[in-house]
Amino acid sequence: MKDHILKYVALCCLCVRTRPLTAEMLSEQGTLMELQTGPDVDQSLASADYVKVQNVSMEAAVQKLGAQVSSRLSMLIRIPLNLSPNSVDDMYYGCSQKMLIKVKRFYLPKSTREGLYDTYTKLCAIKAMKNKDIYDPLSWNHFKALCAYTAGSYDSLNQAVRTGKSTYKTSFQFHALHFLLSDAIRLLKLNQRGCYTTYRRSKLLFEGAPGQIIRFGSFASSSLDKDLRHFGRTTCFEIHTCYGAYLKAYSEFDADEDEVLIPPYEMFRIVSVDMSGENHLRCGVFYKLETAGVYSSLNCQDVAGV
Repeated sequence: MKDHILKYVALCCLCVRTRPLTAEMLSEQGTLMELQTGPDVDQSLASADYVKVQNVSMEAAVQKLGAQVSSRLSMLIRIPLNLSPNSVDDMYYGCSQKMLIKVKRFYLPKSTREGLYDTYTKLCAIKAMKNKDIYDPLSWNHFKALCAYTAGSYDSLNQAVRTGKSTYKTSFQFHALHFLLSDAIRLLKLNQRGCYTTYRRSKLLFEGAPGQIIRFGSFASSSLDKDLRHFGRTTCFEIHTCYGAYLKAYSEFDADEDEVLIPPYEMFRIVSVDMSGENHLRCGVFYKLETAGVYSSLNCQDVAGV
């Protein structure tokens, strides 16, 4: 149990200098450092100066929030929201074609844990391809990745992604699925230039403070539908995302859950925290998040020097 808890407890001392970026950064043009803000990003974040992002002390956050949490919530393990510094956050900017070649030649042939070759995944992918929008340049492998993830691989993948930074170039076992999901998000965003307001529910208790900059640090499923209460009412998020992609009918659940998949590298500012239980989602803790750009510490590291 102790080791399980420690997976989630990673205090962040990371300080990043970056700009909020438009969804167009997901194309293959320009260089990362020269990208400018765009109309799809909240203009309150688009200043001429660099945005200095520094995590709030977790001890201070606990002290600020702890006195207000109800007795029911106080019995739960508290998971800190932070910048997820140990995340596998490669966004493959500027190297997607090189990585695609490496995935096809090296990672896919030996992929055994990612669910990409399961019979159910293939059947789901066939159905998804029949629903394919003519303007979405997704391949067979992209559809298999979306189906494998939504059908059940999300749990094992995200556990590895949250903490796998140190093993990314050695023993990380989800290279194919991680890239194909990231690339599917990039390709879908080519025709989804706007931002979305989405909702994410959990049965776990997450802890953060207003003004704090965070990342989910894994692939975070969210929905355009705020009433999917079977996912939980302990912690809920209202998320303004400019880098998450709407999956349409390309997942195991077709379009039933209106899923928007948020990548590990998108940052968010906590706008507000409501623990009254009387918020419009009727959740114990309710966070409102605003996109704050992106940060990738592992960008293109798997194909560096190739």
